[in-house]
Amino acid sequence: MPLDIIFENDQLIAINKPSGLLSVPDRLGQEISLKDLLKERYGNIFTVHRLDRDTSGVIVFAKTEEAHKQLSQLFEGREMEKYYVGLVYGNMMSPSGSVDAAIMEHPGKTTKMMTHTKGKTSLTDYEVLESFRQYSWVRFRIHTGRTHQIRVHMQHIGHSIVCDELYGDPKPVLLSAFKRNFKLSRSADEEKPILSRLALHSNRLHFTMDGQDFDLEAEIPKDLRALLQQLRKWKA
Repeated sequence: MPLDIIFENDQLIAINKPSGLLSVPDRLGQEISLKDLLKERYGNIFTVHRLDRDTSGVIVFAKTEEAHKQLSQLFEGREMEKYYVGLVYGNMMSPSGSVDAAIMEHPGKTTKMMTHTKGKTSLTDYEVLESFRQYSWVRFRIHTGRTHQIRVHMQHIGHSIVCDELYGDPKPVLLSAFKRNFKLSRSADEEKPILSRLALHSNRLHFTMDGQDFDLEAEIPKDLRALLQQLRKWKA
């Protein structure tokens, strides 16, 4: 699999991870991960943070133990600025705001998280970039790094991320859902979805390390760009 490298030097490498690829090996170890691919190419590679399998976008790995230590401290000390974009269901009441709701593991499901007063402090800022009839295109900044944080917080305020099978509606997005007088082409047996994966993308990391300023951006992938193009087209 070709790697979409955003930046690399002797200390670190930043990749634009595609949706559907694990960041690091899971417990079973039966599925290829981005870390596996990097280890084949570079040998020693150190995990700094993770993205959910279905979230695309910028992710950083360290090439040395010293870089791993520094980058980990930036994340733990909340000195790493982390920005995402995503499509949520519905039109949000406020164009910007913050969700300050603690998150913990769901007692009944090992892979699921939930908001709860006994959980860990979790803070997400959001800003609506564009509003459509059924959806909103939103920029997020997370100040903490809890598992599934944006997904849990958006469910918490009633605007789940589109195509989220854990915290919302897993149904794919179809053009017929918002295009008036939609007609299936004669050669097609059924309509193909415009989007059938989690509509969340890690688009920017900003940090300073060893006196150097890093501003790493991952281009929005083709499937999300195509969906936005159609939503803008039919907005009127």
